[in-house]
Amino acid sequence: MATSIRLDPAIEQRLDRLAQLTGRTKAYYLRELVTDGLDDLEDVYLAEHRLIDIKSGRSETVSLETVMKRYGLEH
Repeated sequence: MATSIRLDPAIEQRLDRLAQLTGRTKAYYLRELVTDGLDDLEDVYLAEHRLIDIKSGRSETVSLETVMKRYGLEH
């Protein structure tokens, strides 16, 4: 799927320079940024919703000790 975005000129210059220095395309770096950024956004979104569920009583926490016992990581 083709998508277009407007970049701040300073950001575009940085992207151009990176592409020139490494011999990769700007599209390559944009795909990398979207992929990594999306992973981070998903992590934050899920963590925020988990925190809301914990604070509201819809979910509970599990202690580190319990997790370690459950997965055989006790010392």
